Amino acid sequence: MDRDAYLETAIRDVLTGDEPTLDHRVGHAALLLATAGAGAAADRLATQWRSVTERPATRLADDAVRARAWAVLFEARGDRPQWADALTPLDLDAEEQAHQAFLTRQVSDLDGVFDGSPVAAVVGALAPGRSDRVRAALAEGDLPQWTELTANQEQPDVAALGATRNLARQLVHGADPLGLGAEWPDLCAGALVAALRERYPSTADSWPQLVAAIVRERGQVAPPPAADADIRAAETRLGTTLPEDYREFLHTADGLPADVAFPRLLRAEELRADGTVVIVSEPALVLLIATGHAVEVDLTLGSTAHVSFRALLERHLGLLEASR
Repeated sequence: MDRDAYLETAIRDVLTGDEPTLDHRVGHAALLLATAGAGAAADRLATQWRSVTERPATRLADDAVRARAWAVLFEARGDRPQWADALTPLDLDAEEQAHQAFLTRQVSDLDGVFDGSPVAAVVGALAPGRSDRVRAALAEGDLPQWTELTANQEQPDVAALGATRNLARQLVHGADPLGLGAEWPDLCAGALVAALRERYPSTADSWPQLVAAIVRERGQVAPPPAADADIRAAETRLGTTLPEDYREFLHTADGLPADVAFPRLLRAEELRADGTVVIVSEPALVLLIATGHAVEVDLTLGSTAHVSFRALLERHLGLLEASR
């Protein structure tokens, strides 16, 4: 596979393709990275796609083989990333049998020509069949042979590869059958994430937009909003009324995961107070004071007071965007 040509075409599809083309391209690229042992890069791309398009993860597993591939790869790596929570769990023993049948099925030059036609079944039965050498290599577990046969393909069938259960552990541990190399997966994921950002530029006028922009830049998914009862209980427990903009934040997301340069923002039920100061992060580096200001504590560079909690998050988003 020509890596440069693949990436150029993928970027074009993400920027200009219609929605089905975009989803198919991102799905293929994510599986390509996952089968090269670059699970983190695959997750980053899939998470960004889900965040900016707000489409269900099932669009990245839109046929039986793709869905099977993700399930097999998750089993091999021993975890299931957050972006894939909505994918239906599969019986992998049954899927393994179905996949073996898929790999060894006889193919014909007329496959697909009459799809949707009443004569499709008849033509399929009468047409001369042959084994597909690429799939046969996977059926036999011959990864070097599969690599040789797909060397010149523009888009190798990485779904069929990833769904081959007896090869999955080799793949997730870096077998890299397509020879992508150690650095290219991160380059590919980064380029496609940038293309997604360009196609879906961030707008942060409202609280949902601001939170969505932050988690999109981080490659995360926002937690669900806090319940009114949880916010009221927190205020009763703390003995204070929370600033209005911070209450609006909690109504949008009940805290936020940590980032490399920002602490975890606490859920409403985790908030604690030190006198009149409300501690809203762990570690205790983001504080709300009685005036409504939000303070970022930095013992090295000096603490910063922001006019509001929203101003603090807007500053954080600006730094994230600048760090691209």
